[in-house]
Amino acid sequence: MGSLSDIGLAAGINILSAIGFLLAFAFLRLQPINDRVYFPKWYLKGTRSSPRHSSNVVSKFVNLDCGTYLRFLNWMPAALKMPEPELIRHAGLDSAVYVRIYWLGLKLFVPIAMLGLSVLVPVNWTSETLEKTKALTFNDIDKLSISNVGKGSDRLWAHLTIAYAITFWTFCVLYREYKVVASMRLNFLALEERRPDQFTVMVRNVPPDPDESVSEHVQHFFSVNHRDYLSHQVVYNANKLANIVDKKKSLQNWLVYYENKHARNSEKRPTVKTGFWGLWGKRVDAIDYYKNEIEKLSIEEESERQIIMNDQKAIMPVAFVSFKSRWGAAVCAQTQQSSNPTIWLTDWAPEPRDVYWPNLSIPFFELTIRRLIMAVALFFLTFFFMIPIAFVQSLANIEGIERVAPFLRPLIEKKVVKSFIQGFLPGIVLKIFLILLPTILMTMSKIEGHTSLSGLNRKSAAKYYLFLFVNVFLGSVITGTAFQQLNSFIHQSANTIPETIGESIPMKASFFITFIMVDGWAGIAAEILRLKPLIMFHLKNSFLVKTDQDREQAMDPGSLDFASSEPRIQLYFLLGLVYAVVTPILLPFIIVFFGFSYLVFRHQIINVYNQQYESGAQFWPDVHRRIIIALVVSQILLMGLLSTKHAANSTPLILVLPVLTIWFHIFCKNRFEPAFVKFPLQDAVVKDTLERATEPNLDLRAYLKEAYIHPVFYCEAQSFGSMEEDVEEKNPLVPTKRTSRRGSPSNSKHASELGTHS
Repeated sequence: MGSLSDIGLAAGINILSAIGFLLAFAFLRLQPINDRVYFPKWYLKGTRSSPRHSSNVVSKFVNLDCGTYLRFLNWMPAALKMPEPELIRHAGLDSAVYVRIYWLGLKLFVPIAMLGLSVLVPVNWTSETLEKTKALTFNDIDKLSISNVGKGSDRLWAHLTIAYAITFWTFCVLYREYKVVASMRLNFLALEERRPDQFTVMVRNVPPDPDESVSEHVQHFFSVNHRDYLSHQVVYNANKLANIVDKKKSLQNWLVYYENKHARNSEKRPTVKTGFWGLWGKRVDAIDYYKNEIEKLSIEEESERQIIMNDQKAIMPVAFVSFKSRWGAAVCAQTQQSSNPTIWLTDWAPEPRDVYWPNLSIPFFELTIRRLIMAVALFFLTFFFMIPIAFVQSLANIEGIERVAPFLRPLIEKKVVKSFIQGFLPGIVLKIFLILLPTILMTMSKIEGHTSLSGLNRKSAAKYYLFLFVNVFLGSVITGTAFQQLNSFIHQSANTIPETIGESIPMKASFFITFIMVDGWAGIAAEILRLKPLIMFHLKNSFLVKTDQDREQAMDPGSLDFASSEPRIQLYFLLGLVYAVVTPILLPFIIVFFGFSYLVFRHQIINVYNQQYESGAQFWPDVHRRIIIALVVSQILLMGLLSTKHAANSTPLILVLPVLTIWFHIFCKNRFEPAFVKFPLQDAVVKDTLERATEPNLDLRAYLKEAYIHPVFYCEAQSFGSMEEDVEEKNPLVPTKRTSRRGSPSNSKHASELGTHS
């Protein structure tokens, strides 16, 4: 375990790194050549013009106004200046509520830190148990933790009392925040502008019919059963076509690159090798080669379009069904459509930007199998991933390095080097190993078949949180690989597991402190620098940009990566709640993370990020639930730790806390969660009435006509994407191609539920 000097060195390194990143950001953001990198959101909104239009050649690249350099920190107050209602209008509710998670961390942990530092730290420090026990090796961090309190000491009642105070304070903060966010969501849905998803539901597992196509069957079913039915759009399996279009777009970028290269040096024609990644193969003229390849793909693209248009098998048993009112859509989305609960499955359609089109072509019966396979894969990934982490972590300490490289012993034994290895290296090693993980988990979520980007992000976040909990938290607390842990858990009594983990927690406080500084201080500072988008923008600007439109497309504003960032935040909530009673000295480091992140991400969503979709803060129940899990885990581990301290009388009192916490979660779930999964019919009627009064001539069918067309068909919307219209409103009979089955219901297995149609 690292000493205060080790942690001090790690703090110095990370603080200097963070300051270096911030100074680099402050300088780079002022340069006209980088304006589109650090303020892309304003360009996309059309409210910012490029400062490179100056007549001075130097001023197009370098900011010559010395006054701006003196005000290089003005981005900080500017990030806090925009009020929340304006922030919601500017960036959306998802972004505004995401930033509130950091604010929630501050509201939760600042009072807890003040209480822990003023009460528990003096109680722990003055106990002097470790100093009286000569056989133990300890340092100053141990003396500030519960490890310094003797077994059976009356001082443990202070920790129990603080645990109760933390629990009830967490209840208070979470209840208020859930109430505020639920209210924000309902207000947002009530006041937001008209969107296609307000009138549309997604229907899956449309049953086959021998007499009607999927489109005719959908129209027939909803015309009969929903008086507000307006139109529908069937879904085509266009995955192959989308791949062709993407490949063609990539080749067009290469063609532009080589044409620009030739324009700069017209005397020499560029060449390229035709092999893999241009590393080998025959060398040919690059411009002619890419023109020929694009022409071949254009022919293949047109052929695939014709196949999709003429092949009924390309139509999936999925459709987007639109209604004449929000009320009609709400009734359909929130009710069961058939006596058979496995067909005609309806749910709110994602907004058009949120649809993940490739997964709509997955047959419904495959989804359960896919998710079972991915659950098994996640289990093995979670435990197998611990093996390389444990191996590298074993090398990232004094003993491990001396064992592998004994010739480095004289260097390692130097105080500064030793402090660097113990205080900084383990945290950075763990950070490196976690870089690729979100991509792997997102791929697994896509295989599971989720049909919206927001759904993919939420499912990936759940997987990532589980992984962080098992590998980063439990894996770091308990010595040994995950399989060794699993083996030890299997062969010991269940009630001794909290004791095993609880006893290890105080010894890992310094490791988590260094991890917080690496990931939560320097890592957040690196986020605002945007080094990768900066490099990519200038590479594209140099080789692919011809016009201002090309330059705008070269911008990469990015978006909030909820799938990886939210679980990371939850890890800090977990660490804060677990160590609040055990080692309160860790809390100031977490508070710095929440405060710094709140400032940085508020700046990013105002000036940089352009969200791919808007879900109306639908992720908040997940945020609340994971904080509850963290609170329950902290209470169970504290119970195990106190049992090792022979505080048997405290066990019944500690047991009350998890029970209260679970009851509180159920109460909040019943009270607030319906606002995140259902749309009140009363609010739908109000919005419909107001819209009819203010826009009596609104052509809703024209508004929805191209909303849910696959992106690869936008250019052929007239021939491909027009939504199927409803039947003539004045005609009480619904036309159908279905032959009469009266007297012979056995002709179709779906006759029972469709008998009213004929």
